[in-house]
Formats: sequence, structure tokens, C-alpha cells
Amino acid sequence: MAEVYEPNLDRMFTFLRGRLIGLGWEQSIKALAYARKAHAGQFRDGGAPYLIHPVSMACDAIACKGATDNLIATILLHDVVEDCGKDLSALPVNDVVKQGVRYMTVEPLFSESKEEAKKRYFSELLLSPEAVLCKAFDRNANLNDMSGFEKERVAKNVIETHTYLMPVLREAKNAYPEYADMFHIIRTNLKRTIKLLADRYEIALE
Repeated sequence: MAEVYEPNLDRMFTFLRGRLIGLGWEQSIKALAYARKAHAGQFRDGGAPYLIHPVSMACDAIACKGATDNLIATILLHDVVEDCGKDLSALPVNDVVKQGVRYMTVEPLFSESKEEAKKRYFSELLLSPEAVLCKAFDRNANLNDMSGFEKERVAKNVIETHTYLMPVLREAKNAYPEYADMFHIIRTNLKRTIKLLADRYEIALE
């Protein structure tokens, strides 16, 4: 019987921190410490400490050719405003990272319908390469954690990814050619994950 992979937060955190120090990535080092405090006491739906999510995303991104200090810092902080109630302006990082976190944060306007807010949210990701890459790694991680979830929830995320995120990623590859390799890798992974979940849960994709 195959062993089930169980991520070890302490091991991943130590590895990531050592890698960031070795690279001299000051924004990410500060972001990692801040995220650890901000997500303390929070847990994922499956019961794992919430910090595993941004840390594992950061490890995946670093493994890809082309990762930058600003991108990793954005990944580490991408949920602290929306989920932890932290003030964007108070984050201990530069304006590039703050912008990435801003566009990763869902903020519906009063006059918008849910559909309008969703379309605007995904289109605005293109204003920041850090945000659009972060969203891709975020969605890939979330979809891979959905095995065993109820069909309605899985279908919502699969269809949303197929309908909104994948077209944005195609545009982003041309808009930010310096990240072409990363976009290729993450788009390929998302395509495979979408197909796997669509087949398993019998989800129709247009």
C-alpha cells in the first residue's frame, strides 16, 4: 500500500528559511516571519496548520526557474490581509509585494454583482506579475487538496479555474515574458489537475 504524503511544517519552514537566507532575499525573510505570526492558531479544512499552505507554495515556486524575492514574499503573505485582518499598509515589505498582496485580496465593490466582482478580480491580477503567479500557485495547491471534498465545492473551483484563471495565465505569459518558464510549468500542472478532477467528479467543462 502506497504511503500517504503528510507535509511536515517544521521541516518545510526550516528548509525555506535557510534557502531564503542563503539567497539573501530580505523581503521573503521578513514575510516568512510575519506570516508565521499572522497565521498562528489557524488551520486548513483538513486540520493542518494554515501556514503549511503558503510555505509549501513558496517551496514549489522556488523550485521553478525564475522565482524572485518579491514573488516569494507575495506568496507568503497572500492571505494575511483577507484571512487574518491585517492592514496592507502595515506589512513589513516593499510596495511591489504590497501590490501583489492587494491584487490577491478579494474586495467586492458595493455596486458589483458576484459575477462582476469575480471577473474584475481575475482581470486585475494581470496588473501584477507577483499576484498572477501567486494566484496560479494558490489555486494549484487548493485544487490538489480537494480530493474527497463534496462535488459542488470541487466543481465550483474547477470551473472557475478553467473559465477565469487559465485565460488570464495565457495573457500573463505574453505580458511578462521574464516569467515564461514559471507560467508554462504552473499552467501545465493546472491543466492536469483540472482534467483529473473533472474526470473524477464528472464535471462538464465548456
